[in-house]
Amino acid sequence: MCALEDLKKRVLRGGLISAGEAACLCRVPLASLCAAAAEIREKRCGSGFDLCAIVNAKSGRCSEDCKFCAQSGRCTADISEYPLLPEEAVVAAAHAAEAGGALRFSLVTSGGRLSDEELALVCRCAARIKSETGLSVCASLGLLAAPQFAALREAGVERIHNNLESSEKFFPNICTTHSWREKTAAIAAARSAGLSVCSGGIIGLGETMEDRIDMAFELRALGIRSVPLNVLNPIAGTPFAKNRPLTDEEILRTVAIYRFILPEAAIRLAGGRGLLSDRGYSCFKYGANAAITGDMLTTAGISPQKDREMIASLGFEVRKDG
Repeated sequence: MCALEDLKKRVLRGGLISAGEAACLCRVPLASLCAAAAEIREKRCGSGFDLCAIVNAKSGRCSEDCKFCAQSGRCTADISEYPLLPEEAVVAAAHAAEAGGALRFSLVTSGGRLSDEELALVCRCAARIKSETGLSVCASLGLLAAPQFAALREAGVERIHNNLESSEKFFPNICTTHSWREKTAAIAAARSAGLSVCSGGIIGLGETMEDRIDMAFELRALGIRSVPLNVLNPIAGTPFAKNRPLTDEEILRTVAIYRFILPEAAIRLAGGRGLLSDRGYSCFKYGANAAITGDMLTTAGISPQKDREMIASLGFEVRKDG
């Protein structure tokens, strides 16, 4: 029998749990687990809620073979494809995000990495967003090298996003054109350039709960403090189009376990949140404390107004996670 109360008290005191203890949490009653996760979130994180928005700044025609992604050139999903958006369009999207209540704004591009010309355009966009808004500028641009990350930092980018996607063990099942280790190398390069890092993954890829727990511990070992959790949205034309949709209960249990493993992280509900029957309300009540608001990359999200109403109803205060 899992000593849930003992584990909760340890985490509340500032301690950590082991992988074996996290696996034990898979078997405790969900209501008890969620109540404990809510206590941990309140004690270790307070009432802050970090809200960010993204722009799909370059869409489709990606050389990578990530099986979950509609933008992969290997799949037949019906999506919009376009090169890097013009500077004015990106800056306008940032202004709209700020008007909607976002605190952070991320430029997201498809592809393994950017060309020098594309990087220069992203840097110009970041500099303008930094000067014209109060947003923190983030970017998700693939597997860049340290000098490229340094240029982004100089332009005003504060945080780089690079998802692990899943555990190192499971990763070869979802992508073969780049490795999990290449991702961690890019994370290290971003940090060496003075950037903070946002990294998480996707659940519902066919992985086990053990894989999810492994990823959480890998994130903890990397010292990641902003952890986006995406729920797979099975899109027609992708290899995972027929994956079994996760239940609300399975998603909620995953979030609660992540709160035990990563007690001070901003656990950020991201893509696929709209698939939950309550749009994430229970996950925010019982462990998560951040979100991406508005549309995702190739799928619709939840409007900023509805998100702000939900956040307020839960007693959170919108503020940056660090």
